[in-house]
Amino acid sequence: MTLTTHEPLTVTLGSSGVTPEDVVAVARHDAKVTISQEALDTVAKVRAHIDDLAHSEVPAYGISTGFGALANRHIPNELRTQLQKSLIRSHAAGMGPAVEREVVRGIMFLRAKTLASGRTGVRPVVLQTMVDVLNAGITPVVREFGSLGCSGDLAPLSHCALVLMGEGEAMGPDGELYGAKGARPVAELLAAHGIEPVTLAEKEGLALVNGTEGMLGMLLMAIADIRQLLTTADITAALSVEALLGTDQVFLPELHAALRPHPGQAASADNMLRVLSDSPIVASHRINDTKVQDAYSLRCAPQVAGAVRDTVDHAALVASRELAAAIDNPVVLPDGRVSSNGNFHGAPVAYVLDFLAIAVADLSSIAERRTDRMLDPARSHGLPAFLASDPGVDSGLMIAQYTQAGLVSDNKRLAVPASVDSIPSSAMQEDHVSMGWHAARKLRRAVENLRRVLAIELVTSARALDIRTQVSGGELTPGPAGTAVIAALRDVVDGPGTDRFLSPELEAADALVASGAVRAAAESAVGNLA
Repeated sequence: MTLTTHEPLTVTLGSSGVTPEDVVAVARHDAKVTISQEALDTVAKVRAHIDDLAHSEVPAYGISTGFGALANRHIPNELRTQLQKSLIRSHAAGMGPAVEREVVRGIMFLRAKTLASGRTGVRPVVLQTMVDVLNAGITPVVREFGSLGCSGDLAPLSHCALVLMGEGEAMGPDGELYGAKGARPVAELLAAHGIEPVTLAEKEGLALVNGTEGMLGMLLMAIADIRQLLTTADITAALSVEALLGTDQVFLPELHAALRPHPGQAASADNMLRVLSDSPIVASHRINDTKVQDAYSLRCAPQVAGAVRDTVDHAALVASRELAAAIDNPVVLPDGRVSSNGNFHGAPVAYVLDFLAIAVADLSSIAERRTDRMLDPARSHGLPAFLASDPGVDSGLMIAQYTQAGLVSDNKRLAVPASVDSIPSSAMQEDHVSMGWHAARKLRRAVENLRRVLAIELVTSARALDIRTQVSGGELTPGPAGTAVIAALRDVVDGPGTDRFLSPELEAADALVASGAVRAAAESAVGNLA
């Protein structure tokens, strides 16, 4: 994924939660995690209460009973350790390819955050072991398929919990796989880092697996990525407007916040206006322009990108609420009650994950339409067909647009909501599920597709602007922002010329977008952008 920012080197877990930046720092940038003494004391105090309940003759769900559809069975003391082991082993039932390291680290950190809240009833050693595994750079192998998003992300969290027990599969910090057939056992990996496997006690199995951490972690990282890409999308849209001899007058502030007070729209319009400021190309056709209006993909760019911004803000609000939550079932309330509940249902997170996928698909679609317009001599206002050096002999960027169209088509499929589906499980005890994990997985792919779409628009608009400058004998140039962005691109992608192997250039442009360098280049000319 694509976040590039300064992150804290150490994150401290207290009993009151963490920030989105903390999650990204641990998941992506290997920030170290510490636990405050206040959190450890709270966890120990609550655990003492759980121990009292465990030794009571009154059955307590998840403490002295079975789970899910088997919750009516009372479990005698001598079988409770085995119950915890059986729960984790049986629930670690995922299949498919391993998910990304950052996703697993996000899951573990967020679950550690919940354990530190004191609402789950685990012993301090369980929380400390999870943090130790994170800090050692050990990554449990979590499979693509297994979660229904209710009761939380059971299978992914179980794969993580299994590693705390010294079992399952995990990658060491050097990339060596442990636990697979023929590989060294996970217990050996833990020992190499001075970590003792945990023998789980009453309640601790459920406490490790009953949460929405998988879908929430992916949501938080997607929000960070989309926010960075939104600024890049405004920049590439402005360059396309410039290359297509579009007007900047539709981006004037009096046409946005004052008339249609959507904050995202106003922010995107302001970005585009500033990127187009002081452009000789824009100034060259401001008077006596024969075009009555620009096409929607140019004129309505702020309306679309702005709506995506507002959608991201809504998703961030939902994510902040979920981040402040302490989700477990049963949960230990401040008054000591241990209560069954349904807070593990992932619907709030699943809905915004799907909403973001729709917004990302539309943003990629409008970018592709601008690219196609620059390649069509009937609509590009004087540019050569496909921006080729010698059209007919050279194909220029013809097939780059094919790639972009394929990415956009994929995003349209990925925009189909996962959260409208539900398949009952656990003998109809869990008869309605959120599919939030699946919504998160497809959103990650959609965001990566969007980044590539914007990279192709960047390559196309930069070539078109270079051609405009060449044809004018150097008289007509982009504005300062466009000039700076194109200069950054030219460090990794050559300018117009005869056909050459294009794939490495598109990948280089994608890496440039991912690094944040496009935004940095534009801001070096016009100041901070929204």
